[in-house]
Amino acid sequence: MARGVGVTARRLASAGLLLAAGAEAHAQALPLGAVLAASAAVQTAADPAPLAPTPTADNPLVITAAPPPPVAYAIAQPGEQLDPKPLIAPPAEPLAAPSGHAAGDRYEKFNRSMYKLNLTLDRLFFRPLSVVYKTIIPKPIRLALRNILTNVGEPLVFLNDLLQLKPGRAARTLGRFTINTTLGLGGAIDVAKDEGLPHRNNGFGNTLARYGVGPGPYLFLPLIGPSTLRDTLGDQAQGLIYPLAIGEPFDRWDYTIGRALVLGLQQRIETDTQFKMITRTAADPYATIRSLYLQDRKVEVEELRGRKQRSPLDDPLTDPGDPGTGTPSDDGGTSQGPAANVTPPEQLPAPPR
Repeated sequence: MARGVGVTARRLASAGLLLAAGAEAHAQALPLGAVLAASAAVQTAADPAPLAPTPTADNPLVITAAPPPPVAYAIAQPGEQLDPKPLIAPPAEPLAAPSGHAAGDRYEKFNRSMYKLNLTLDRLFFRPLSVVYKTIIPKPIRLALRNILTNVGEPLVFLNDLLQLKPGRAARTLGRFTINTTLGLGGAIDVAKDEGLPHRNNGFGNTLARYGVGPGPYLFLPLIGPSTLRDTLGDQAQGLIYPLAIGEPFDRWDYTIGRALVLGLQQRIETDTQFKMITRTAADPYATIRSLYLQDRKVEVEELRGRKQRSPLDDPLTDPGDPGTGTPSDDGGTSQGPAANVTPPEQLPAPPR
C-alpha cells in the first residue's frame, strides 16, 4: 500500500514537471518534441520499471500481456495544428499499380499528347490569329458572320429534331430559322433569340445517343478538341449532307476552311477568359476539360431520353452586351467568376453533333 502511494506521488510529480516544461517551452517557443523527450527522461527516472510477477503457491497462474506495438504521432510545431490520429505505418504489401488511364478515357496517353499539341498550336497560331481577327474586323461584322453561318446549320438541327422524334423542338428550330432568314437578313441578326427561340446544337451524335448508341472512348483531337468516338463519327457523317445534297458552295474546300476559321476564331475570342481560367487555375486542365465535356454530353443525352436535367455548360449562343448576371467578357461571352461553371473553349458555337 505504501509502495502504491509512493508510485502515485512520483507520477503526479512527473506530471507536474511535464506541465511546467510544456509551459516553459510554449513561452520560449521551444519545439514540443524536445519537451516530450525531456519528460520521458523524468518519467523513467521517477518511476522504475515494475518487477516481473512470479508464480506463487497461492497464484500459480500469472498472465502477462505483450507490450503494444509502437505508434508514432506527429509532433506539432508552435502555431501548427495537426490531426491527433496516429500515423499508420505503410502496408506490408505494395498497392496495386493504377490502370494508367481514367475511366472512359482508354486513350488518355494519346489524348494528353494531342491536348499538348493543341496548346502549342493555340499559342503559336490560333490565339495570335484571333487577336488579329478581333483587331481588324469590327465586332458587328464578326457577330453577323457568326450568326449567318450558325443559321445555315439550322436545317441540320431541324432534321435531327425530327429523327429524334421531337416535333415540338423541330417546330421551334424551324421557326427560328424562318424568322432569322427573313427578318434577320439571312441570319445576320439573331431576331429569333429575342422571341424566345435560342440556338441549340443538335446533330447525328445526339441522334445516335437517342437510340442507345454508347459514347465510346473519349477523344481529344487536334483543332477539334474534346469529343467521343460516337460524336466524331456523327459529325463526319453530318458534314457530308450539304455537299452531297446541295453541292456548291458546300462542297468547296475554301467554304469549308473559311467557315471553320470564322466560327473557330470568334469562338476563341469569346472564350479567352474562361480558357485562361482553366489553364491557369486548374490542377489538371486536361482532366477538367474532359470532365466538363463528358458531363455536358451526358446531360444532353438524358434530356433527349426524357429526363430533364440542367447542364453545367448550358450556354446558348449569345450576343455581347446582353443583360445577364455574368460579367461581359472581351467579346461576347460572360464570365461568372471562379466559383461559377466554366465553359471550355470547345463550346459555343460548335458544329452540330
